[in-house]
Amino acid sequence: MKKVTLLGDSIRMIGYGKRVVEILGEEYSVFQPEDNCRFVKYTLRMLFDFRANIEGSDVIHWNNGLWDTCALFGDGKPFTSEDEYVENMIRVAGILKGMGKRVIFATTTPVRPDYEYNSNEVIDRYNAILIPKLKDMGIEINDLNSLVKPHVYEYIRDDDKIHLSDAGIEAVANQVARCIIGK
Repeated sequence: MKKVTLLGDSIRMIGYGKRVVEILGEEYSVFQPEDNCRFVKYTLRMLFDFRANIEGSDVIHWNNGLWDTCALFGDGKPFTSEDEYVENMIRVAGILKGMGKRVIFATTTPVRPDYEYNSNEVIDRYNAILIPKLKDMGIEINDLNSLVKPHVYEYIRDDDKIHLSDAGIEAVANQVARCIIGK
């Protein structure tokens, strides 16, 4: 039985996480926190609490970014600066590499263009800055952003403009499962 860890924000928690477990089936033992991993610094802190559950994973699949890129205070400034985001994401990646055999980072998914707290331009910039650095570390990339972006009105819910719709959950969960399986 392969051991898998799923870490991530609400896109994982109320989105693809449960469906991935169903798709993987009984050949995989999956740990995922019941808590929302929120922003990267929160995830970094959680790694301490959940290290016993994560260590020895065959595959660790993780995402962070929507909280980090959001501008909650109307000043246009992301919650986490680019430098802090990259520094902490690299730190998380290094810790995860020490806990598991394969580490996969899922790019931050887009939001509907009229979502007031996030900008796809900022999300794309943060993804673009981070991805080459993670690849240099040997982290695999699951490009969920490219999967969702052409179908943003179908895959992102209309009511909150940020979370995955049922169709989005299915599409993303299938891609996450394929990445974990290695197909």
